Amino acid sequence: MKSKEFFAGWENVDITPQQPVCLCGQFSARVSEGIKDPITSTICFFESVAQDGATSHAVIVSCDLVAIPGQFRKAIVEKTKIMMPDVRDEEIIISATHTHTAPEVGGDILRGTEGLDIKDIYGVELVVMEIPDYIEFASAKIAHGIKNAREKKHRCGIGFGLGFAVVGFNRRVTYYDGSSKMYGNTNESLFSHIEGYEDHSINIMGTWDQSKNLTGLIVNIACPSQVEEQLFVISADYWNEVRMELKRRFGEKIYVLPQCDTAGDQSPHVVLCKQAYQRMWNLSGRTQRQDIAIRVVDGIQRVLPDIEKDIDYQPEFKMAHKTLRLTGYGIYEKDLKEFEKEAEKHKKEYDRLKVEIEKNPEKKNKPRWYLDITYNFRRYRWYNSYKERCQHLKKNPKVPVDIYALRIGDMVFSTNPFELYLDYGLRIKARSPATQTFVVQLAGGGTYLPTERAVKGKSYGAIGPSCVVGPEGGKELVEQSLEVINSLWEKKL
Repeated sequence: MKSKEFFAGWENVDITPQQPVCLCGQFSARVSEGIKDPITSTICFFESVAQDGATSHAVIVSCDLVAIPGQFRKAIVEKTKIMMPDVRDEEIIISATHTHTAPEVGGDILRGTEGLDIKDIYGVELVVMEIPDYIEFASAKIAHGIKNAREKKHRCGIGFGLGFAVVGFNRRVTYYDGSSKMYGNTNESLFSHIEGYEDHSINIMGTWDQSKNLTGLIVNIACPSQVEEQLFVISADYWNEVRMELKRRFGEKIYVLPQCDTAGDQSPHVVLCKQAYQRMWNLSGRTQRQDIAIRVVDGIQRVLPDIEKDIDYQPEFKMAHKTLRLTGYGIYEKDLKEFEKEAEKHKKEYDRLKVEIEKNPEKKNKPRWYLDITYNFRRYRWYNSYKERCQHLKKNPKVPVDIYALRIGDMVFSTNPFELYLDYGLRIKARSPATQTFVVQLAGGGTYLPTERAVKGKSYGAIGPSCVVGPEGGKELVEQSLEVINSLWEKKL
């Protein structure tokens, strides 16, 4: 529906906990030992008044977190609806940047509201903020942020465009024997090639007020925010530097809302020519995070004058939501036996370490005493999860997931809840009727969704314990995402 009047309101909220938390993203527990930089939730509230006076709205929320599990989304939506009953659940899009240095928020696509207890996740008691407490803290701040964004809305127009910056690299290394490995060694005779494609585009959408002043930017990049993913401090990773650089160039009042495009097989970590990259960072006097920020902002700044030539103050504005039922990851008996052996191995080591700590409680006085025992517990649970998922999928072979699509003018946002391999996002973009398509992953509880070639190559991120949905479900996701996107155009193009 074409807008007669179009509004946007922005807000930032700081969701940094002020007490120790478990940082999410590795097998070993990592109790935060400080704050390197704040983690943020950025919100944009859109409202459209149509020619007939009908009002519709949509909310886009980005969080510096690893994922958006169902219980976290539910808490945000429920609090938002108390303050704004006219805002519907399906009008709210919430996604994560996938930083590995933010609080654990629990759960995944199948586990639902389970997995909220730190001891249940890590196998030991840790002196940290419990997950329900962090969810309560962060969801309250985000819901109030949505309310504030609505109250700050003003007449505006939108512009969008495409820039380029090298940020993400395909992280799966393939060998002559057909196997692949995440972050595999390329300095050996068996190295053949990098498994898949890389997308260095920057999808950019901005809002401009009536005086054509830039007020905010949505920046969508096919790379998770995990340059320093093994730190023991809270951090937004490279998005912190991107925000700082954008504000330095365009003013402190600019809002920056980051999104992670399809990037299940992508990473900012360099797998080829590492020494050459490191040498250039050393020569420039910049960290990798700072270098990424400069590349990204250079890419935005180069195309922004062209984007500003085509600001639409009365854009088409439509939104759609659908719950899909996708085919689950396959059940492979050979893999199941292998993973059961691995699970038992790590369970035995966990049990041994547990007894050792019980007999020698003074071990808990050592810094990071929990690393080995939590690693083995998590590995045991990870391998064992495939068996649990197989049992679930035998009864329920389809996995329910929610997707959202938002059309603003001739561009569209299309979401999914996965760490979705890049190929799927490219398939959606290639066939979308939109002039430009922003695919947004991790608008949900995560888990990898690998391609057929990745499953053949195996390794972390493409095997049963890593995945709830497999390549067949990935194809279904592409087709049904396109159906939802097409529904926002009067006819398929």
